[in-house]
Amino acid sequence: MKKSPLPVSLFVSLFAVSAMTIAAETSVGASSRHRANVEFLNSGRFSDLPFSDAVRVGNLVYFSGELGDVGGNGKIVPGGIVAEARQTMENIKASVEANGYKMSDIVKCTVFLADISEWAAFNTVYKAYFSKPYPARSAFGANGLALGARVEVECIAAK
Repeated sequence: MKKSPLPVSLFVSLFAVSAMTIAAETSVGASSRHRANVEFLNSGRFSDLPFSDAVRVGNLVYFSGELGDVGGNGKIVPGGIVAEARQTMENIKASVEANGYKMSDIVKCTVFLADISEWAAFNTVYKAYFSKPYPARSAFGANGLALGARVEVECIAAK
């Protein structure tokens, strides 16, 4: 005797329940800030801004972009791209170390430059913070960065 297939209505119901379960498990609502293997890291430095300092997902940490301001005061250091790049990298280093990582744990950086012609000057500073093998990296010219910054850098670290 041949088995009859599942009724279409039962299949649709099972599919809908599965989809709702997956959506509930993967969404982050205002009331739910925790998921398996996800940790939102906040030092309080950016407490007035709508983002976390970093987010740990498994063994990866995604660090928010850093600018060349001192102590989160919202004022970019004077002195042009070299001074600002140095302060930006110091801010990254402080954030990475505050979360239990080292600069050598960084595997990827994304660099945003207000003027892409300053790429070579930025690289001079950047190389002082890393050694071979360097992290993977992308660099973009950006039309307008927060606080009128010349550079912003975000990184991903792994242990």
